[in-house]
Amino acid sequence: MTKTTHPLVFERQDQGEETARADLYGLLATLFYAPPSQALLDTIASAQSEGDGVLERAWADLVIACKTANAEVVRDEYESLFLGVGKPEVMLYGSYYLSGFLMEKPLAALRTDLSMLGIERVQSVVESEDHIASLCEVMRYLIASDDVLHANLATQQTFFSDHMQAWVDDLCNALEVHPVAVFYLPVSRLARAYFAVEMQAFDMG
Repeated sequence: MTKTTHPLVFERQDQGEETARADLYGLLATLFYAPPSQALLDTIASAQSEGDGVLERAWADLVIACKTANAEVVRDEYESLFLGVGKPEVMLYGSYYLSGFLMEKPLAALRTDLSMLGIERVQSVVESEDHIASLCEVMRYLIASDDVLHANLATQQTFFSDHMQAWVDDLCNALEVHPVAVFYLPVSRLARAYFAVEMQAFDMG
């Protein structure tokens, strides 16, 4: 499974809705996979932020946070929250929230579904496939891919429902009450708002 490493923007006027969706999933994957570079922070800081909806306000808050964010400080925060010695302060793995343990049945089910989609983890990626960044990257792929057999709205809805919907709010809850989360507070709120929009859109679809 590949990871998005280049800077991503939220939305531009010449983008379609699906491209904007894929971009936001890609950005969340990047922010949760590793500490962002100063270049990415500066890119987000220079992005437009308009509108008064919940998602738009969450995006605007992240843009504001990036305007004063220092990559080294954010790296320290990332490591304190998600790495650490022993058990991380905040887990980024779906199996933990679904079963209470890592490498459990939810991960096995996910691997089965990924295999059916023809998606494999690349050797250089050490995180298991149920890492939130990996799941966001799969959603980005399912939205952006030209593979009409696998990458379609029904597949997106099924994958999100089966592997993300039941626990992403729990992850956001854990982040938003943690005293160390400063930069990752608006990241979490953006993720929560976006996932809520996705759930609503899938339900309406």
